[in-house]
Amino acid sequence: MTARIRVLIVDDHAMVRRGMRDFLDLHDDLEVVGEASDGDGALDAAAALLPDVVVMDLLMPGLDGIAATAELKARHPSMEVVAITSFIEEDRITAAIEAGASGFLLKDAEADDLAGAIRAAHAGEVYLDPAVAGIVTRRMRAGANQTASGNDGETAVSRLTERERDVLACLARGLSNQAIAAELGMAERTARTHVSNILAKLGLTSRTQAALFAVEHGLERGP
Repeated sequence: MTARIRVLIVDDHAMVRRGMRDFLDLHDDLEVVGEASDGDGALDAAAALLPDVVVMDLLMPGLDGIAATAELKARHPSMEVVAITSFIEEDRITAAIEAGASGFLLKDAEADDLAGAIRAAHAGEVYLDPAVAGIVTRRMRAGANQTASGNDGETAVSRLTERERDVLACLARGLSNQAIAAELGMAERTARTHVSNILAKLGLTSRTQAALFAVEHGLERGP
């Protein structure tokens, strides 16, 4: 039997946490291992429970979801974060992606979308609410129309090997590690290693950031 995906729910509203837990408990492949009501609690719970995916509310008192996501990714790089919020705010969405979130949902999304976002994050894929995807796409286009390929960008790109550029092009298309391996004829573990190396060389913390970088620098079709 395949191991279940371990999920930590972080939201300052107990009713919201209960609703998500009740829904996720209906899925045999998902296991809610804990809850937290704020960013500090999320960091403590993540360290103690080592979940695979953290569902992170962005608007919380004290340490908010964006700051908590950034700190969590710094401490646990392999731990994925699905950000959730009630409002579409472009600055907040951008900040969450820059902090390392690999998925983004609005709280009024369908319940099945939450399960889908968790599975996608665990598989190394990017999952964005359609409304959020539109904002990200606009940001990509804006970045592509600017001088994003300036000296800093070119210096970062020059650190990548030819194979890493191929993998980065796949990331820009939203491919999972498994799909990258199949397309480029390599083992999935090798694809995972290339992704980790790309993030390290570019100073990024998530696949979403890598995809944005690729588009902004015209690398989505490879070198």
